[in-house]
Amino acid sequence: MPLQVSDYSWQQTEAAVFISVPLRGVSIRDADVFCTESYLKVNSPPFLFEVFLYAPIDDENSKAKIGNDTVVFTLYKKEAAMWETLSLSGVDKEMMQRIREKSILQAQERAKEAMEAKAVARREDQKYALNIMMKIEEEKRKKIEDMKEYERRKATKELEAWKEHQSKAEEQKRIQREEELRQQEKQMEEEREKVKHKSLTRNSTSRNLTIKGRNSENMFFEKLKEDSIPAPRSVGSIKINFTPRVFPTALRESQVAEEEEWLHKQAEARRAMNADIPELSDLKEEEKNPEWLKDKGNKLFATENYLAAINAYNLAIRLNNKIPLLYLNRAACHLKLKNLHKAIEDSSKAYRIMKLPLRLIHPTKLYKMMLRRFGL
Repeated sequence: MPLQVSDYSWQQTEAAVFISVPLRGVSIRDADVFCTESYLKVNSPPFLFEVFLYAPIDDENSKAKIGNDTVVFTLYKKEAAMWETLSLSGVDKEMMQRIREKSILQAQERAKEAMEAKAVARREDQKYALNIMMKIEEEKRKKIEDMKEYERRKATKELEAWKEHQSKAEEQKRIQREEELRQQEKQMEEEREKVKHKSLTRNSTSRNLTIKGRNSENMFFEKLKEDSIPAPRSVGSIKINFTPRVFPTALRESQVAEEEEWLHKQAEARRAMNADIPELSDLKEEEKNPEWLKDKGNKLFATENYLAAINAYNLAIRLNNKIPLLYLNRAACHLKLKNLHKAIEDSSKAYRIMKLPLRLIHPTKLYKMMLRRFGL
């Protein structure tokens, strides 16, 4: 059972009530103070102090001070008046219980209202803070937009100034080009005037010379009459001796008449073939001669340009395919290029043209035999 504290003291004024409750060993942590407008309780085990107030008080503004083993209450009255006693008289246990329960309910409602008010205040504070943040963000955004607009206007102004400068430069260049064209036209006109003046001067000079010539015509005519006319040239004939053709064939085996007839036929055939070969359209006259092409191929062979030499011999053979040396020289080129089958084929053709018996001989040996045959 808690110990009821009865040795308390109290004083009053018309506006307030002062209560002093002695509690030994009371500390702030251990004391439990509960106060409503009509009920006051202090629970500090093992002590208990409660009082059912005579009249209602303003519990929100009332104060309690704990110290020096004493709890001092300052209670402000709702209505300014002097109380007859501190607590109600004739209060039974049921009434006390109702007052306690009512006080607890009032305290809970007030606590609930306070919590709701606190929540509302917190929400208002949050809303206010959110509005402030939104205003700050809006100001920042507006500031950024203003900066962007300023930079855009600045860039636009610089671009327009650059375009204007470029247009002025282009206009100046155009004017300069027109001025240069005018200067060139003026110079050309001056040159034409000079040429015209020179031509007029030359024509006048020629006229003067013509007039002078006409005046002196009689003098020249008289002089020509005095000169004697030369006699006509005598008629004569010039004899031309051609260098005889030298054949590589030995004299004892020479058939000059047959060879001359053969060469004549080859020349006629060559002239007939020239019209059918399109490669000859761009060649000079001397380049259409098989002998010239043979010499050209020999020079290319000497410089080790075997492919070009083969091309020269090919064209010569197309012009005249009855010259054995062309096949022999082409065989030599193929032999250098290791084309043994083609070397044998060209050597065999040369043997057939010369109507010599053909045997299976090594290309190198066949080539040497052909060289000895032609006396090379």
